[in-house]
Amino acid sequence: MQNSDNEGVIVLGATPIGNLSDASPRLREIMASADIIAAEDTRNFHHLAHALGIKITAKVMSLHEHNEAHKRSEVIELAAEGATVLVVSDAGMPAVSDPGYPLVAAAMSAGIRVTAVPGPSAVLTALALSGLPTGRFTFEGFLPRKAGERRKRLDSLLAEDRTMVFFEAPHRLNDFLDAAIEAFGPDRQAAVARELTKKFEEVRRDSLAGLRAWAEDGVRGEIVVVIHGAPEAEAASIEDLLPKVAALVDEGMRMKQAVAEVAEKSGVKKRELYEAVLAARHEAEK
Repeated sequence: MQNSDNEGVIVLGATPIGNLSDASPRLREIMASADIIAAEDTRNFHHLAHALGIKITAKVMSLHEHNEAHKRSEVIELAAEGATVLVVSDAGMPAVSDPGYPLVAAAMSAGIRVTAVPGPSAVLTALALSGLPTGRFTFEGFLPRKAGERRKRLDSLLAEDRTMVFFEAPHRLNDFLDAAIEAFGPDRQAAVARELTKKFEEVRRDSLAGLRAWAEDGVRGEIVVVIHGAPEAEAASIEDLLPKVAALVDEGMRMKQAVAEVAEKSGVKKRELYEAVLAARHEAEK
């Protein structure tokens, strides 16, 4: 169970996100030669290996978000003993949105060599096909399922001027788009990519309102949403922040605390926002 040079290593292997032909020669090689394979779903991994015509001789173990906390020590110990451990998620690169980051951090702390076999990425593929700026972007993964928490996360991105990439489940896409419209406005440009690299691949580019209308009857497949970053004027607009403060106050937060939280997330001066809130209240009381 050891490398020829007796040096253990953990290899992060990027698997196809749809089209099996995207499996790289290096991925095929490491799948066939690894001593241990830690897979997000062992059944999915065996299906992939069978589809690629690769005979697996390694011990295959599960490594997913629910067991990673106690499994990572076992993986690190195996690598410390000289094993080549291949880590794979169901699709794309491990440690990005899928399990792997805690393992990588712990392995590096333990002095275990970690490397990667790069390959398919739903994040980069959707970004490249979105038609939106690609020079600077931020990956936000899945938003919280609860409406309040989802709104707070989007509110924190109000001043984000980089292109934003999100993952979302198809049955929650409409709720996501509703929340995005509330946060960024109906005219913000965006794209919804589904079934990337698969037979029914589709990328819709439109305003958030246009995408919401398109998705009204439901959308199937794996979903990635890409949203244009905030224009400079939007990022600095105190007037647009007033409803955010009001919403937090309505939820029971003290006004000064609400102002401080919104100001920090949006990058405006707390004093200016506070004065604007007081002015708006005074105007409403007239």
